Amino acid sequence: MNKKKPLILVTNDDGITAPGIRTLIEVMKEIGDVVVVAPDSPQSGMGHAITISDTLFCEQVTIKESYKHKEYSCSGTPADCVKIATQEILDRKPDLCVSGINHGSNSSINVIYSGTMSAAVEAGIEGIPAIGFSLLDYSLNADFEPARKYVKAIVRNTLKNGLPEGVVLNVNIPKLDAGDIKGMKVCRQANAHWEEEFDKRRSPQGRDYYWLTGTFVNKDEGKDTDEQALADGYVSIVPVQFDLTAHHFLKELNNWEFND
Repeated sequence: MNKKKPLILVTNDDGITAPGIRTLIEVMKEIGDVVVVAPDSPQSGMGHAITISDTLFCEQVTIKESYKHKEYSCSGTPADCVKIATQEILDRKPDLCVSGINHGSNSSINVIYSGTMSAAVEAGIEGIPAIGFSLLDYSLNADFEPARKYVKAIVRNTLKNGLPEGVVLNVNIPKLDAGDIKGMKVCRQANAHWEEEFDKRRSPQGRDYYWLTGTFVNKDEGKDTDEQALADGYVSIVPVQFDLTAHHFLKELNNWEFND
């Protein structure tokens, strides 16, 4: 492997054969040496789950005979893929981990549930600069071509400038033709959420079952959010930290009388 090139770990949550990761691999091959470790089946919505009560399988696979890089299919979650890649497969720490390109949005509150972003966060925990990429199109036939130049620009900048310890990037790309995307914006995460409901049904065997449904509600009127950027036709870039401490509340919490 050419040590002069950056070593890039590629993963996702839609599965190793998903079109989004295939596009991401092709772009990363233009930048560095690529190793792919990705789930063997879709893992969307898994968040930061890891496998602790079952065995993990990870085997080298050939998706295209023309590929020179190595690819591994893992039975675990996206976070599992990063863990096993860094601890068992790679002979050195990657210079970058990229996750995606996800089929569907991971903006605002979706980042909490996202397997795509959890893979990036896991890499960040392990001290690896990391980026999660998502396209606002859930279709298996989504067009990832307009995303290519933005992915490449963000990756090159990340390799050049680095990321602070404890920070990864969450990048979302609008579902637009290439000529209609207006550019990129650095944003904050919108204060938005899902108002969820369960659609209760009964099976032919008489058992109740549920489908999770809901409505996405964005009450954030700020012009500097990821949701606003995407609505305006921009690629959104949000720096995400995995320290969940509410630092602004520490002083007040220390004034509580816990001994009463």
